[in-house]
Amino acid sequence: MPETPVVELASPTPDIQPLATLLYLARRARQAHDDAELAFIAVNETLSLAAYRQAALWLNEGGVKALSGVVSAETNAPYVQWLGRVFRHLQQPRSDPSARVLTASDLPAAVAAEWGEWLPAQGLWLPLPNLAGRFSGGALLLARDAEWSEAEFALLTEWAAIWSQARALMARPSLLGNAWRRLSGQTLTPSGLADSGWGVRLRRLLLHRRLWLSALLLGAMFIPVRLTVLAPAELIPLRPAVIRAPLDGVVDRVLVTPNQQVKEDDALFEFDRANIQNRLQVALRALATTQAEYRQKAQQALFDPVSKSQLAVLQSQIAEKNTEVSYLRKLDQRGVVASPRAGIVLFDDPTEWVGRPVVTGERVMVVADEHAVEVEAWLSPADAIPLRDDAPVTLYLNADPTQPLAARLRYISHEAIPRPDGNYAYRVRASLIGEASLPRVGLKGTAKLAGEEVSLGYWMLRRPLAAMRAWLGI
Repeated sequence: MPETPVVELASPTPDIQPLATLLYLARRARQAHDDAELAFIAVNETLSLAAYRQAALWLNEGGVKALSGVVSAETNAPYVQWLGRVFRHLQQPRSDPSARVLTASDLPAAVAAEWGEWLPAQGLWLPLPNLAGRFSGGALLLARDAEWSEAEFALLTEWAAIWSQARALMARPSLLGNAWRRLSGQTLTPSGLADSGWGVRLRRLLLHRRLWLSALLLGAMFIPVRLTVLAPAELIPLRPAVIRAPLDGVVDRVLVTPNQQVKEDDALFEFDRANIQNRLQVALRALATTQAEYRQKAQQALFDPVSKSQLAVLQSQIAEKNTEVSYLRKLDQRGVVASPRAGIVLFDDPTEWVGRPVVTGERVMVVADEHAVEVEAWLSPADAIPLRDDAPVTLYLNADPTQPLAARLRYISHEAIPRPDGNYAYRVRASLIGEASLPRVGLKGTAKLAGEEVSLGYWMLRRPLAAMRAWLGI
């Protein structure tokens, strides 16, 4: 198989060497990763196009960007400060914007007096094209002792334009920005952006979009909204029958289970009545003994005046014993607690009550209508807002958050009370409205309480302002 001949490229002749160098620098500029690398190329690698002793890069949006031979330009250095005065003078609108040879005589006397201290005799001023919307322009200053030739002047001028275009491409806008330019009639030309008539007017209007947006946001802050707060809530019985201990004692048996349906007069729980029944038996025996003694004295009273005088005392003792027996019988009957109404029984685990001592009036359980419910919520003091008497309340149950329940505020406590979790909260009660089939007692959720209408700004800043006042103590 014949070998493929190797084609050797001839080295560039001296006539095209500057053009090859210019193409190489253009590729380097296009491949630069950031502004720092691009600035380094401008002040250091330009040396391959034309010999110079010092170089400085000035950008209109940042001042002296880079200097030849140093890593970074120190802003407060005297040399950099003097260069800043030179560039600002040459960048004035009345100054000649074209590239030209620069000497000390082209500067004001105060600035030109220091030329010999900082720069060689011959300088070359290379303005960087201003590409509107992408690159605000600047200038490159090259300085040496020898005079500049026309060929070097032409190459360096072209290199300045190529470098500016590379930097503009690096900061090119997004696709949305390009689409906007096409929509508004703007076209990119070598000297910048050219606008159509209506495009100019539209772009000027767009320049004020931040003002319009600020005005829109400010106006939105005054939109009236309903001030609402959230509070944990649950469904509790409406007008429940509270079952309390009728006497001091120990619960012997619980005759129902939690959530059991009961009827009126059904037994709920029973006390340990052994002591009461023993006392009742003793009282009955004492009553029988007193009655027997009374009958004996009544028979003796026919013949013995002393026995007749004791009958009145025995009668009072019999009445006393009868009263004690009647009391103990009623107490024994109260040892079995019955339901005062029909409904479901609400209490904790029955095993926790068996053998537990209770005192008179202690709450044991509740009997309530399963579907006669209302909302009870606990409002944090930090969320306490003015609420009218019939303020709307919306309950979102955890079991069914997609079906909120509507209610109306019935009352709110005048002071916060401690909760089991250690926090203080206001008790809120609300009556359900417009519900044909109400959910059962005990379901929990979150209640949203609606207050008065306020501005959107106040609604957004109410909590941050309250937290700030608490933190600052004002």
